Amino acid sequence: MRKVFHGLLAAAAAALLFALPALTPARAAADPGQFVKNVTGLLADIGRTKSGPSRDAAVREVLRNNFDLAYMARVALGSHWTEASEALRARFLAALEAAEARAYGERLTRLAASDVTIDKVDARPNGVSMVKAVLTQANGSTTRIEWEVHDNGRGARIADLKVAGVSMSQIKRSEFNLYIQSNGGQVEPLVRELEARAVR
Repeated sequence: MRKVFHGLLAAAAAALLFALPALTPARAAADPGQFVKNVTGLLADIGRTKSGPSRDAAVREVLRNNFDLAYMARVALGSHWTEASEALRARFLAALEAAEARAYGERLTRLAASDVTIDKVDARPNGVSMVKAVLTQANGSTTRIEWEVHDNGRGARIADLKVAGVSMSQIKRSEFNLYIQSNGGQVEPLVRELEARAVR
């Protein structure tokens, strides 16, 4: 079960890598499409210029400043979020951030020669925009990606990503729920697993 969990998390992390936002403040990019375009350029620069702990630290800063981590954590845990204590929620947020930063950092170099073309931006109610794009990798292969960008007046934040129509948040929710159910319905083992992944 743990091997399956690790494999699926790795796949989700590899896909989510394409969604990492800019190192500059999100409020600097008013247009969601340009925001995403700028993000991918900065990601490629991280892959070219950083490695090891400094790379992971840069990615973690990106996550903290530009992802709606609290929203993503609630979606990922589903009903388990309300069941968890405030202290456990805080640990989960920190562990998720650290584990994701480590996973993304290990894959950044693969994006150095990739290109993103923005197809369309769909504005939806309540400050939500869906940014549709095509990622073209160095070998010519393409992947359709859709970023869900939230802006509640305090700047853009990435809230979800769909790769080939599949929501990465929903993948995480399913896999986290499976792991929790396999460990007596408790969130604590999942948090410990994420904490361990962050330092491996």
